[in-house]
Amino acid sequence: MKKQFCCLLFLTLFCFQKIPFAQKNKPDSSIIHKDVRIDQLIKKQIQINQQTTSDGRKTGKGFRLLIINTAKREEAISAKARLYAAFPELKTYLNYQSPYFKLKAGNFKEYEEALEYQIRLKLLFPEGIFIITDLIELKLDSEN
Repeated sequence: MKKQFCCLLFLTLFCFQKIPFAQKNKPDSSIIHKDVRIDQLIKKQIQINQQTTSDGRKTGKGFRLLIINTAKREEAISAKARLYAAFPELKTYLNYQSPYFKLKAGNFKEYEEALEYQIRLKLLFPEGIFIITDLIELKLDSEN
């Protein structure tokens, strides 16, 4: 009986000493060696993602012409067709903000450029065209 008790005591002490000893040998942190070029690739991918969002167009502050603001959809679509027929170089934007359809045109960085188009468009739309500040699409370097 004494032998069994001693063996049991010896095994118990031996097992309890192993656990703290094993935990002491585990490192608290790991060392990771990373190639510097990975950061460069990440930065390059961020730039590519920013350029390709919204169909590859960058946006910035600028001016647009508010052509028409109406509650009638057909009237807005008709105005868009007339505008495109007379000025195909102007990009048009037809937005719906309940209950109105707003037809905007152009991506002007300078107010003077928008003013020139406003004067030319008054012949086509005598009821009034307004220059508004808006987020415009900027041309990429490859488009210049």
